[in-house]
Amino acid sequence: MLFLLYIGCIQLAGQETPRKYVALKTSEALSIDGKANEPSWSNAEWSSDFIDIEGIKMPEYKTQMKMLWDDTYLYFFAQMEEPHVWGTLKQRDTVIYYNNDFEIFIDPDGDTHNYMEFEMNALNTVWDLFLTKPYRNQGKVLDSWDIQGLKSAVYVDGTLNKSNDIDTGWSVEIAIPWSVLTEAGNSKNPPENEFWRINFSRVNWDYELTDGRYSRKKDENGKYVPEYNWVWSPQGVINMHEPEHWGYVYFSTDKTGRRDDFSIPEDEYIKWHLYELYRDFRGKRKQNTKWESEDNEIFGCSKELFGKSFTPILEHSKTGFTIWTKSPFTNKTLIVRNDGKFETHEEK
Repeated sequence: MLFLLYIGCIQLAGQETPRKYVALKTSEALSIDGKANEPSWSNAEWSSDFIDIEGIKMPEYKTQMKMLWDDTYLYFFAQMEEPHVWGTLKQRDTVIYYNNDFEIFIDPDGDTHNYMEFEMNALNTVWDLFLTKPYRNQGKVLDSWDIQGLKSAVYVDGTLNKSNDIDTGWSVEIAIPWSVLTEAGNSKNPPENEFWRINFSRVNWDYELTDGRYSRKKDENGKYVPEYNWVWSPQGVINMHEPEHWGYVYFSTDKTGRRDDFSIPEDEYIKWHLYELYRDFRGKRKQNTKWESEDNEIFGCSKELFGKSFTPILEHSKTGFTIWTKSPFTNKTLIVRNDGKFETHEEK
């Protein structure tokens, strides 16, 4: 039997809005060489500077990205300041973030399940993998999954793996076919005038030299010094695998260079709140902590957003729980399931 839990009211908790980016469509043939010299790239807008993954500190070295798309590929270009460009890993699908790397995370339908991760280092060694669910939900990692038709290149403004000079940095250029990306989405077509949830990460390590060769720095106990995680849209935690925090990329069909005034839909704001409740409640269940009335009182009471109200509901069953509400903006029912998957139901 299902039952509802109502335990009072609090104000709607705020969170930092995920960043957004408008990717322009191009009709120009792009050469994937790591340099982005074509006019289309010049016309594409730079992203905001990357920030520390928790959204607090500014990184020591600057990172920015750009995006373009056409009917065949989704294109990425990233530029990274780095005085010592190095890399050691040469085998595809090895753990690339053991080197300094650049990473892309893509969730086409924004349900936090069935998403893609791509990593590459300064040697243009790549690791592409598909995740059925985030690690918190015991998802499977499909490491043998490959991006068929991938194009990638690196340009080093300096000298790779040369320790006795100072470099300016390195840049990466990537083309991923839509035929691969849309396999995990709701449509086989490129998302014209629609948005996807995407984020980017740059992993950087302090280094040490042995006979002039770079490696990750170790402390006095022989353990590796923790890495830096610099991202486009802050996660709020040191974990890239909470896809509900990722940014919004809108794919504009406008080729003239005018940026569409893309606004994140109101339902997405409700969705963020539902996931905040989900993480909190799931954490309490994991710690075998009862949800007592003296805890945060959040379910069964109206919350206000943009002048309209909605009511989050926690619903239990023998197989788990769901957190849901009805949107006052679209009249859709928004649901976060027990396994973390987001669903939208429309009234018939």
